[in-house]
Amino acid sequence: MSNPPVAPATSSPGHAEPPRGGAVPTAEKDAGLRELMAVREIAKALLTANHPGEVYELALQHVSPIVGASLACVYVMDGSDTMRLAAAHNWPRKYAKFLDDMRVRMGSGPSGSAAALRKVVEVPDVFEDPALEDWRDVAKELGFRSLVALPLQTATGVHGAVTFYFSASTVMTADARGLLRVVADQMAAAAEKARLIDELRASNTELERQYAAVVEARRLQDEFLANVSHELRTPLTSVLGYLSLIEEGAAGPVTTEQRETLSAVKASSEKLLGLIGDLLDLTALKRSELTVTSTSFDPRDTLKDALNAAGPRKSGVALNVENLGTIALMTSDKAKVTRLLTAILANAFKFTEQGDVRVAMEAKGDRFAFRITDSGVGISEAAQQFVFDEFRQEDGSATRRFGGSGLGLALARQLARLLGGEVTVSSASGKGSTFVVDLPLIYQS
Repeated sequence: MSNPPVAPATSSPGHAEPPRGGAVPTAEKDAGLRELMAVREIAKALLTANHPGEVYELALQHVSPIVGASLACVYVMDGSDTMRLAAAHNWPRKYAKFLDDMRVRMGSGPSGSAAALRKVVEVPDVFEDPALEDWRDVAKELGFRSLVALPLQTATGVHGAVTFYFSASTVMTADARGLLRVVADQMAAAAEKARLIDELRASNTELERQYAAVVEARRLQDEFLANVSHELRTPLTSVLGYLSLIEEGAAGPVTTEQRETLSAVKASSEKLLGLIGDLLDLTALKRSELTVTSTSFDPRDTLKDALNAAGPRKSGVALNVENLGTIALMTSDKAKVTRLLTAILANAFKFTEQGDVRVAMEAKGDRFAFRITDSGVGISEAAQQFVFDEFRQEDGSATRRFGGSGLGLALARQLARLLGGEVTVSSASGKGSTFVVDLPLIYQS
């Protein structure tokens, strides 16, 4: 069976003959007003309802009495070729338990035909239509004789059908057809809205799943880096200790050539140890495991320490430090401020082959800024979007001109943010770069 049924109605105002003459009877005025109010309520439900079923039920409840329908049903697409019952009005109580199992095949019966053919299907009299002979027992049992089925259709396609059943053999008036068409359009809009909401929810669920997977992958990556770094640092520290002992002659006399080789091995090991330290600090920062130890200090001392730790600069590069004068004391983690300045200075020295590196700093209110400017290769606008990401360089190829792990700037920014500040860059390819480290004069935990 493709359409629900119910007890017969006592009147059929939707099928009354239109009045003759110029005057409009009061009854017709009242009917027109009821139609307008019904359409208004349905439109309101469409905008405010949380579920399309509310719109369907309200529409059937308001419109069925106006058009004189005994009962009415809404079917929505439940697959490529079937529709399920989504709402029913005036359905007999003894059949209510079967509602959830109601299905209509596309192209089968009036409702299925309306949806499949995308047109209104009217049956003035079930008992006079040879094509619906197998419906007669059902119609007799449920008390309907005629019906009209309308497709629920929008610009995106057909979403189902709505069918009204009548106790008498009738032909729809033009006004009743217009009202039903408006109602069907409202229901179709509700069905489309429901489909879009379901798709959005499914999309959000998938995005949340993907985001959780990415977060978990990053967590595992950070955990792996931390574990590997710990495992590497211990034996590497031992290697450095043995190198120092050999260099001092604990294992016997060392020739000049051997001493030079030992120095080179020791320098490379120390560089590797520094890289491992950066990895450990970066993963600790991302996992919020680093603590801040605040002390009062002169910012000029941190700059001097950072310059000494940043490594040598090329012979053609000058270092210019502005006359610092009197500088306010900072209260923050001196070691971490030194560490982030070291990373930025080392970056400036590495990418500058000719010209100079200029350093300035100043206090503004409750903030303190370090400004480091170089005349090096610069950073393109596109690369500035990721230059603070770990393991990223503008030239990431194996044959890149400048080496490095790509951890320095990432570590600097993370340290600055840990201390309540920020690191920003302004640059252009071939025109050098300016990094500004902005920190609070007094760190607030």
